[in-house]
Amino acid sequence: MNEQVKILCIIGPTASGKSGRAVEEALARGGEVISVDSRQVYRGLDIGTEKITTEEMRGVPHHLIDIRDASDPYSAGDFVKDAEKLITEITARGKLPILAGGSHFYFDSLLYGLPDAAPGDAALKAELEKLTDEELLARITELDPRRAQELHPNNRRRLVRALEIIAAHGRVPDRARDTPRYATEWIVINPPAEELRPRIDARLQSAFARGLIDEVRRVREEVGDTRLTELGLEYRVVGEYLRGERTEETLMSVLSTELWHYARRQKTWIRKLVG
Repeated sequence: MNEQVKILCIIGPTASGKSGRAVEEALARGGEVISVDSRQVYRGLDIGTEKITTEEMRGVPHHLIDIRDASDPYSAGDFVKDAEKLITEITARGKLPILAGGSHFYFDSLLYGLPDAAPGDAALKAELEKLTDEELLARITELDPRRAQELHPNNRRRLVRALEIIAAHGRVPDRARDTPRYATEWIVINPPAEELRPRIDARLQSAFARGLIDEVRRVREEVGDTRLTELGLEYRVVGEYLRGERTEETLMSVLSTELWHYARRQKTWIRKLVG
């Protein structure tokens, strides 16, 4: 660990208030915020990802937001490369790098390293493509419960890739490092269930009121149904409605339940990441 390079990491499940806390810490400490969110990197995914607004930033510089088109996949490796560069630049400016977000695999990859790369296996990929999302996730849960906690259960591309990596190494790849790369201070925002569940529902109600369905319709026209499914629960479920596969009346209840399950998986990941 490089004691000279200090960072602040703010983590928590969805709807826990990470973005607001990051701004408060940046104003108090003289910091800049690096978003650790696998979807807020995409332009146009604003309501569904609860992307922070310019007003909410309160003049604090934010990085890794709106840097890619939704059709252009962004990986953990891309994040690590970008975050390392930003940490160096922010530190050189005499500012504190503040990393905040809910993509905990990105935190893990930055601090402890990415698993070794694995070549694509066409035969294996063809076999895996025959499985349902639930079957893919079940395999990963059996082989690598830690990684399974972070994956969106309907992001087929990442589910298949995770199994390709496991198969290539004959085991679940270990972290590249035993200790974090940076001198890391953690702020964990982890509200109890009775507080977090109503927050998730309130956020969903606000998202629908602000035009979530119209946003998903526009994104679907840009990227198509397959890519839309990879962009997270809100885009997948609303996409099902737009294709006539579910009624509008079911959207709120289905998303509330699935986001709550995802928040619970995030809570598990936090315990493993921070201890």
